[in-house]
Amino acid sequence: MFVNYSNHLSSKWEERQIEAARAYGRITDVPFPMVPPSATEEEVETLAKDEAAKIAAMRPAAVLCQGEFTLVFCLVSILLQQDITVLSACSERNTEERAGKDGKIETVYKFSFVKFREYRMVQWK
Repeated sequence: MFVNYSNHLSSKWEERQIEAARAYGRITDVPFPMVPPSATEEEVETLAKDEAAKIAAMRPAAVLCQGEFTLVFCLVSILLQQDITVLSACSERNTEERAGKDGKIETVYKFSFVKFREYRMVQWK
């Protein structure tokens, strides 16, 4: 199983990303929770532990983990300790600027999926 732990439903992905995810198994969307800006570090760590337990119980082959940075960091750290493959989506960003009807410049960003990149623990020295 491939767990899509983000707020980007797989049904809205490009076919290229869907195929890359299916290489790990059936895609299961799990919504990334809201993390209030007022949350303490301890609250984020507790949430990460709870969410990691839920994800680990699903026995995924891989987890795409994208969302609020401190929760992602905690969650990735926990999942890697459990030997669960954790991924990030890598995309090319194409920027287009155009004049809007009011004459103001609008910037449009289009993201094109390239690959998944695996999170790995890095040893320092």
